[in-house]
Amino acid sequence: MRSSGRVRQPLLPLGGIMRLNIVHRTRYRYSSPVSENFNEVRLQPVSDDGQECHHYELKTSPVASLRRYHDFHLNLVDHFYIGEPHESLEIEARSVVTTLRDPRRLEGVSFPRSRLGECLRLERCYDFLQRSEYVAQDVEVWRMAQDVGMGHDDAWGLALAMLHHVYREFTYDPAATTVHTRLLEVLALKRGVCQDFAHIMIGLCRISGIPARYVSGYLYVKPGENLRGELASHAWVEVYLPGHGWLGLDPTNNCPVDQHHVKMAVGRDYADAAPIRGNFKGRASQQMTVDLKIVREDLDA
Repeated sequence: MRSSGRVRQPLLPLGGIMRLNIVHRTRYRYSSPVSENFNEVRLQPVSDDGQECHHYELKTSPVASLRRYHDFHLNLVDHFYIGEPHESLEIEARSVVTTLRDPRRLEGVSFPRSRLGECLRLERCYDFLQRSEYVAQDVEVWRMAQDVGMGHDDAWGLALAMLHHVYREFTYDPAATTVHTRLLEVLALKRGVCQDFAHIMIGLCRISGIPARYVSGYLYVKPGENLRGELASHAWVEVYLPGHGWLGLDPTNNCPVDQHHVKMAVGRDYADAAPIRGNFKGRASQQMTVDLKIVREDLDA
């Protein structure tokens, strides 16, 4: 799919609001019994100036006691442990969230590229300017960033140019990569999914001096809407500009983050914000299936 280079227009009237009912069910089947199963779950939608989480409930089968804490990036994490042998695991998260991002917030955003060095002195930005587990800062990334950034004196304009470039030059292909694929592999393949598109854009931004972080969440897609990434969890990018804060951009769909996006966790890359991470004791292989249902209460019900 190719782009004309323009940002897609907001998909709702300016200032629109969505109330979404979300059910996310993940099942693991093991080839033989396993035990000592530890898991971290980052599935609760955040409450911030762009959305409000009204309800969240997490259940597991086998039943496990949940412990909650905030991680280094202030994401809310549910942790649980299953000690007894089991042949399957189901994790079900239910939430109700209102999204109220107003695209007009991005009108008039501007920050001189020559002042991006100021971000290195901000504690909130430092980690999001460095290389990370999935995001390299090798010469291939630098060369692409130089080509994309040529002629851009405004940092926001540069971020938008990177948004367009990733959407235009990389093919959306769910079969091309896995959750373990790193940035340099995606550069070589020129294809991937939302996780890969986010990592590419983050790498381009960081090596150009723009703080950028990974966001995991959901994407609501009404039948007939031309959006990619709605099958399970979604991923996008937030860039930081002094005076404007963190601004969301979705390179998979070539658009600013709007009411269709439900934010759950942030981090340097996928390793920090994965919806579910775990390990178990045993020699079994596992098969995972994910069911996601998002209903817009005021329309779809």
